Amino acid sequence: MPIKFKFAEKDHGRRDHGRRCRRRALRGFVVLLLLALTFPAALASAQARARENLAIAAPFEVGESPSGNYLAALVAGSERDTVAAATFFREALRSDPRNPILIERAFVAAVSNGNMQDAFGLADRLRAHDPNNSLARLALGVKAIKAKRFAAARAYFAKGGAGQQHDIVATLLTAWSYAGASDTRRALDLVAKLRGENFGVFRDYHAALIADAANDSQEALKRIKAAYAADKNTLRLVDAYARFMVRHGDRDEALRAYEAFDQILPNHPIVAAARADIKAGKPLEPLVKDAREGAAEVLYGLGGAGNQQGDELAAMIYLRLALYLTPQNSLAIITLGDIYERLKQNEQAIDVYEMVRENDPLRPTADIQTGQILEALGRPDEAAKFLKRIVDENPKNEDALSALGNLHRAHKHYAEAIETYSRVLAGKGKPEKANWPIYYFRGISYEREKKWPEAEADLVQALALYPDQPLVLNYLGYSWVDQGMNLDEAFNMLRRAVELRPTDGYIVDSLGWAHYKLGRNDEAVKELERAIDLKPSDPVINDHLGDAYWRAGRKLEAHFQWNHARDLDPEPEDKVKILLKIEHGLDEETHPAAAQTEPKKNGG
Repeated sequence: MPIKFKFAEKDHGRRDHGRRCRRRALRGFVVLLLLALTFPAALASAQARARENLAIAAPFEVGESPSGNYLAALVAGSERDTVAAATFFREALRSDPRNPILIERAFVAAVSNGNMQDAFGLADRLRAHDPNNSLARLALGVKAIKAKRFAAARAYFAKGGAGQQHDIVATLLTAWSYAGASDTRRALDLVAKLRGENFGVFRDYHAALIADAANDSQEALKRIKAAYAADKNTLRLVDAYARFMVRHGDRDEALRAYEAFDQILPNHPIVAAARADIKAGKPLEPLVKDAREGAAEVLYGLGGAGNQQGDELAAMIYLRLALYLTPQNSLAIITLGDIYERLKQNEQAIDVYEMVRENDPLRPTADIQTGQILEALGRPDEAAKFLKRIVDENPKNEDALSALGNLHRAHKHYAEAIETYSRVLAGKGKPEKANWPIYYFRGISYEREKKWPEAEADLVQALALYPDQPLVLNYLGYSWVDQGMNLDEAFNMLRRAVELRPTDGYIVDSLGWAHYKLGRNDEAVKELERAIDLKPSDPVINDHLGDAYWRAGRKLEAHFQWNHARDLDPEPEDKVKILLKIEHGLDEETHPAAAQTEPKKNGG
């Protein structure tokens, strides 16, 4: 059960000596899914405000040619551009309204885009051609559950394909339809038919939710305890268990469960909010109250699992159906937004994130993701303004502060980045392992500001918190080599980083470039050639290999690499130096500017 905020950046330890290492924009901590582990969130009360439309989608027009619209629909579908796919398939269908293939594809496009009324109409038309079409029957069954037509829902789920996936969906949704009809015993008997160790937690979890919705506290307690005993690492399950305990008078056990999870994923906002409510004597609502919400929970969990497994289309369909049943399910909204974002459908991701309610605890998370998308869309000023507003509204939100700090750093506003990262750390007591990225990123910012003692302290702290973190090993090790400090330890760090990330061209490049800085030309060439094999299109690595070739006396090959680096769109300041080297080589007597990065033999 998802939510996403991701820390994932390539910043591989090259100092700013005319060579700029690749940055990878921070996106935060990952959104995961139901019964597939955690899903972060941001907590804080978002102030009510008028929200501008931030998504500016690329315009498109439908054509007059049916074949053109059909081809455009296929292309849009392959790119998971659900808006365009739904539009073009609808137009293509106008020209051939009885074509069953077009009906099916238009239906799938409509469901995945959330055009549910269109989808239900197309599902009826599709079922006329293919009575057992499982997806059409699923959609119509979900529609029936929302209308409390539970017998009709069961009839839809009873047919429509075979296989494990269909059996799970049909079994759980049928069970919830019985629960909606107040036939709790039949619902529980049906859930019990989910056999196999892979389904144990899932079976007990939904059985507990069904029993709880029916006020069968004894059965619910037995099932939720069994599910929790089998899996204490899944936030959704821990949350359901703790909420049940609070509502049945065992607040101490609820706090213990939340605190135990806090050891797995420290400072999770949902956990923090629930703990605060418990301590304040406030009630905690159950996650699922009725059959509609129970069916949505099934679909949401399946959508999250599809997202984790990389099956984006199935995940979108399940999530859209879940949102049809529970439109304000912010976890489903953010999971769906994450899918669009991962597919580079950024404008659609923004539109989805905007669906989260203003007063929802996950509103800040949605806003943070939107700010990062604005940066990815090449709108950095707007992104900075947007994230600054989120920080002003949520001054203690670590995710928002981290995102803003990373934005500052990506645009070389290192002083502002240092200040923002320091705000993240200011409210903390003893540093914890989860804090290593903030020390790491602040250390990079200090180093770029040429404040090495502060940078070194932060990098050492990051490594103390996470001793085998390859990015930190790489950055600190290279920095020491570059300054001629702690050389034995530094090279051990770089070698260890390569062992941990042997296919990371940037880290391999750092080891090679460190050899180059110490005048070890043969070792430098060997490692830099490996780095090129791993990242052949990176201009910095090609430039580095050119320098190493030149120092090794392989001047023709050096010119080839420099020319290649020039053609790979390097940073403007790097391109100037590359052009000088192409013209003059690394001959300091002929052209000192071209040779300004020449390493001293002592590594200083």
